[in-house]
Amino acid sequence: MMSSKAKLLILLREKQGTPVSGTSLAKELGVSRVAVWKAVQTLCDVGYEIETGESGYSLPPDKEKDFLYPWEFGDKEDLFTYFKNTGSTMDRARESAINGEKSGCVFIAEKQNAGRGRRERTWVSKQGGLFFSVLERPRLTVTDYSLISLTLQIAVVKQISSICGKKAYLRWPNDIYINKKKVAGVMTEVSGEGDIINWITGGIGVNINNAPPSSKAVSCCEITGRSISRKETLSQILNEIEIVKNKFKTEAAYSQGNRALASEWNSLTDCIGAKAAVFEPVLSSDEFCEKSGKILARGIFNGIDPVGRCILKTEENTLFFNQGSVSLGFLNP
Repeated sequence: MMSSKAKLLILLREKQGTPVSGTSLAKELGVSRVAVWKAVQTLCDVGYEIETGESGYSLPPDKEKDFLYPWEFGDKEDLFTYFKNTGSTMDRARESAINGEKSGCVFIAEKQNAGRGRRERTWVSKQGGLFFSVLERPRLTVTDYSLISLTLQIAVVKQISSICGKKAYLRWPNDIYINKKKVAGVMTEVSGEGDIINWITGGIGVNINNAPPSSKAVSCCEITGRSISRKETLSQILNEIEIVKNKFKTEAAYSQGNRALASEWNSLTDCIGAKAAVFEPVLSSDEFCEKSGKILARGIFNGIDPVGRCILKTEENTLFFNQGSVSLGFLNP
């Protein structure tokens, strides 16, 4: 069920800019006028600019802000947990998973002071970006965890392309680029009992309206030349995740789903056929270079296989690398 705050916002937005009396709102919400007043005060305290006058309450359209509070998501409100500032949404998602929280929950932060990337790198989380994690409890074996990982990556890259009006591309193992600059990243963490997944969390970071953390990154607003709604972006990504999940559930078997997902992933990357090197990066290095770690192999990137492994064709043979501790550097990106 939606909270009074969620219902109140819906009513005020339906008549945006026009005052609605406390009596009318109370009747619509099925609460007292005092309860309406308290809900208005709560919303004002967290930043909503609701105007109060003799004729009632109004929400001026020119004062709307891009909020990510749970009640902004209507009847899905109970799935969302919001943090003004936290270490990492991945940490909050893991804690909730261990405590038995249900599948489908979303953990959002305005800012992270310990955002995580792969190999415990820091994900720079500046104000204006979109940083969230999702919790899933799929009925899959641990060896099939890549179904969820690939699903998240495919959903995010498709929505970023749609939002920016410009083609976004996947890069192994978990990055998304536009104009050869990083715009988003996706990482997963999985816990299993025996050979069955107990839970899996997916952390997603998208540069929306924030200043890019480096010259090798870009934000959606920089690409489009306008401010982008983080709330709409989040809603669209979550919807796309469900679309992708349902699309590949129709496969006759999970193994076929894996092959179809891998094929979809490969169609969304721009680096197949590029010269590349697989290496073990040093923890302090964010970018590929010859001195950033031990080079394990050089060759031609040939996409991913059905379990999400990098396929590298060398002069001698074809090698496969799990995401794990290695990275892929493109020599002609």
